[in-house]
Amino acid sequence: MKTKLISILFVTFLISCTMSNNKLPLTKNSEFTPFTTPVDPDLAFSRADSIVKAMTIDERIEMIGGHNFFFVHEVESANLPRLYLSDATQGVHLRKDLDSQLEKSVAMPCPIMLTSTWNRDLAQEFAKSIGEECRAGDIAVLLGPGMNIYRIAQNGRNFEYFGEDPFLAARLIENYIVGVQSTGTIGTLKHFIANNSDYRRRTSNSIVSERAIHELYLPAFKAGVDAGAMAVMTSYNQLNGEWCGQSEYAITELLRGDLGFKWLVMSDWWSVWDPVKGIKSGLDLDMPGEGIKDWAMFDKFGDSFLRTNAKRLLDAGDVSEDDINRMSRNIIATQLAMGLDKRAVKDESYLNKFDQHEQVALQTAREGIVLLKNKNNILPITNDSLSILATGRIMELRMSGGGSADVEGYNWVKMVDGLKEQFGKQLTYIAEPSNEELQAADIVLCATGTFDSEGWDKAFELPAEETERIKNIVAQNSNVVMIVNSGSGIEMTSWNDKVAGLLYSWYPGQMGNKALAEVIAGKVCPSGKLPITIEKKFEDSPGYPYIPEGEKLYVSWDVDSDMSKEVYDNVYDEGVFVGYRWYEAKNIEPLYAFGTGLSYTTFAYDKIKLSTPKLQKGETLKVQFTIENTGSVEGAEIAQLYIQDIESTVDRPLKELKDFIKVVLQPGEKKRIELKVTQADLSFYSEELSDWLAENGEFKVLIGTASNNIKLEKTFRLID
Repeated sequence: MKTKLISILFVTFLISCTMSNNKLPLTKNSEFTPFTTPVDPDLAFSRADSIVKAMTIDERIEMIGGHNFFFVHEVESANLPRLYLSDATQGVHLRKDLDSQLEKSVAMPCPIMLTSTWNRDLAQEFAKSIGEECRAGDIAVLLGPGMNIYRIAQNGRNFEYFGEDPFLAARLIENYIVGVQSTGTIGTLKHFIANNSDYRRRTSNSIVSERAIHELYLPAFKAGVDAGAMAVMTSYNQLNGEWCGQSEYAITELLRGDLGFKWLVMSDWWSVWDPVKGIKSGLDLDMPGEGIKDWAMFDKFGDSFLRTNAKRLLDAGDVSEDDINRMSRNIIATQLAMGLDKRAVKDESYLNKFDQHEQVALQTAREGIVLLKNKNNILPITNDSLSILATGRIMELRMSGGGSADVEGYNWVKMVDGLKEQFGKQLTYIAEPSNEELQAADIVLCATGTFDSEGWDKAFELPAEETERIKNIVAQNSNVVMIVNSGSGIEMTSWNDKVAGLLYSWYPGQMGNKALAEVIAGKVCPSGKLPITIEKKFEDSPGYPYIPEGEKLYVSWDVDSDMSKEVYDNVYDEGVFVGYRWYEAKNIEPLYAFGTGLSYTTFAYDKIKLSTPKLQKGETLKVQFTIENTGSVEGAEIAQLYIQDIESTVDRPLKELKDFIKVVLQPGEKKRIELKVTQADLSFYSEELSDWLAENGEFKVLIGTASNNIKLEKTFRLID
């Protein structure tokens, strides 16, 4: 029954009208429905105004800074409780030094693995599971999802985010927000904005053009705001010369102005350095609102907390009472809109759903594992007479991203145990096999990976000794299947050509290695596709170089918090050309292209048709085509629609993802697909107009299985 339920939840598609010239019914993406607050927003703000008016100035000031590091102050007169804020992304991060914590939380796959599923519906169910565990643990605010664009492979927090493409990230984010907030838990979009590296994140200045901000770095946030997100967290870095947590441009102009966000805006922990700017910027909540005694971080700026400085600044006339009223009003209105004055945050009935959450974690891993190479169909392994040698330093380890996103989990399935359960005595695990043992095996399963974390960036290259170990293994046996656990791309060029198979398993959560073993054994047909481009060498990437001259990568919270260092400029001089846009524009061949992912079956694309050859502005172009499963097993295919602007007056990418769909097909089954293109999809951000512009002229629709594997194309013209 449970398996049937999971299938219904995640293998979803919409059947609509039958085409007049084709017997196949159309398969479309379901219409998206944003989150609606339990209480009308206008009523929430009206009530918040009344509450703020009745509060003393001291009570209002208490609201604008955090308390005890992870809490928002209660408002007893309005029956608003103290709110607990907890971290997110791979599940609920538990702080066991605090009272009344959950005993456990499910370790989910990391968000970049969720993005590899390209499954909108699964994103909702994934986030709903996390939201339910928040409710079980008395957590009012989930500090996620994170949505900073994957600009460079070395970013230590890529595992927490949703890949390199703003359209793909936006579609997953909007569903994530609906999922988590449907449980009554407040979701927090982070980190606003242009925090695309964790190398000295507090002392980095992201220099980004207006066009790149609007085309690449805002769309996922816009999707989250439009989906009904109730909170946003600012980032540590500077944006064009001002720290985001105190930037009027970032908060008031971009977030509240361009995106229309009206709810709670909080800072990231210890990221506001000028209390006047912080209060005037549009920020509502300074987190954590207090420091740690004798922490050298504050030597340069001293006491910069908003709550402790507000009264002094009011008396000096540097800030106004209206500023304080606005901040406390937004915090209170957010709580009222979510009905937190009428119900308890904690609901222990959700403790009964943890088994279901484990199944969601398992399904996410099943759909998020990406098969990148399968020479001579070495996978799946279905011949029980073959000897399998499993090796690799991470086979017995818990592979998970670190920092605030770390989730301890429970019921962890180690990789070696998942493989042994599937293959029994057919498989032998040897941590450090001899060359003779490697040569004797029919197939070698070799695991490698990285331990990524917030606070620092990690090298694109594996440690030299690990690379040499892998090169020796592939030299001893021609039937090596590599398994990679990492939060982003790594250097694989030095051994990629010598392996027979390659599986990207990301950080798959506590049930992920069960899914991995199922894929290797053929119990699950892989369907994941890369949400990133994996370059051959880091020097090929758009962000190279970015580390200040004379410095090098580090692993240290001390460096992360060292505010004595000078701010360095991280110049995004690639503009809108990030990810596959960059590699195609520069004619650089990547190792694996965005959207790549193999299956155990094959698919054929045919019969593309456009609803019109001339699209009038304001109308929607319907794009129809047929997909057939031409193989022998059931499989899921992710069809990708890209747009190419043929006649643009500005430099534009050769293609941009503008729609996609995931469909399940039985062997021999065909489905007629309908995707759509709107005027917004054809537009670019004009810095001259400070607005979006769709130019008349020719465009090309490209349908493919990856950014570098286009199967169908058709041209149309945009007209007034």
